[in-house]
Amino acid sequence: MALGGNPIFNGKNFRGATQAPPAPQAYGQGYGQNYGQAPYGQNYGQPQYGQNHYGQQAGWNPGQQAMSSEQLQDLYNRPAAGPADAGRMTFDDVIMKTAACLAAVIAGAAVTLVVAQGLASMLMLVGALGGFVLALVNTFKKQPSPALILAYAALEGLFLGGLTRILDGMFPGVGLQAVIGTLSVFAVTLVLFKSGKVRATPRAMRFFMIALIGYAVFALINMVMMWTGAVQSPFGLRTSVEIFGIPLGVFIGLLAIGLAAFSLIMDFTSIEAGVRAGAPQRFSWTAAFGLTVTLVWLYVEIIRLLAILRGDD
Repeated sequence: MALGGNPIFNGKNFRGATQAPPAPQAYGQGYGQNYGQAPYGQNYGQPQYGQNHYGQQAGWNPGQQAMSSEQLQDLYNRPAAGPADAGRMTFDDVIMKTAACLAAVIAGAAVTLVVAQGLASMLMLVGALGGFVLALVNTFKKQPSPALILAYAALEGLFLGGLTRILDGMFPGVGLQAVIGTLSVFAVTLVLFKSGKVRATPRAMRFFMIALIGYAVFALINMVMMWTGAVQSPFGLRTSVEIFGIPLGVFIGLLAIGLAAFSLIMDFTSIEAGVRAGAPQRFSWTAAFGLTVTLVWLYVEIIRLLAILRGDD
């Protein structure tokens, strides 16, 4: 499993669910115990408490043997139980639960898109703070909670809807373009993963972690400078600094989109490992939650990059 990427899939709960069960004890492992040796203090040949003597099997009768044969034959005639029948996570489970999360995101976004601007701004702030809190709760919760995961998705929808309304008002059309861009990156990433052309190899993971740490440091510095008024640009250093006449935010945005796309690759890798290991079905909610977090991140980076490009026109 790809480690070091999405913390949701790297938590001990999801990782523990994808680990193979311990191997059964091998025959003859108790070497050194004498054959037929009775436990300490028990006479040889003396039956243990509650144990019937040889030939005195309690409640046995010939009719039970015939019934067992019929039941065994009936079991042979039945189709083999699939992962869903055995309560195991499947790709279909992950797809359906991810669709439910995205539906909650869309519902939340629709609210902030239709209400008054003042109320939309307030709901956007509530969605940002509430989504952050529930993201932490769901990440470190021992067992996935569908209600909390859907609540997180709805709150993120409030935030994304408010953000889209602001940026689309400044630069008409960026909202729809960001949606199309997010779906396109997701589809291309999925196709590349299924074809085997892109994998989360250890070497790629090292480069990813270095780039992600660098991006996080830049984002933190940029946020502090914006809060303190050191830079007056709406996007901070992203638009106030230029390289060869191109805003720094364009390069940073492309890097962030690449990181989010590779994070999707790691998410797919973790989900595939969970399905193959037969993780319990409830962890399909964890997988859906992880994908939703990555897609929200990807959408934010794309719409911000589009706004920077439109603002530079």
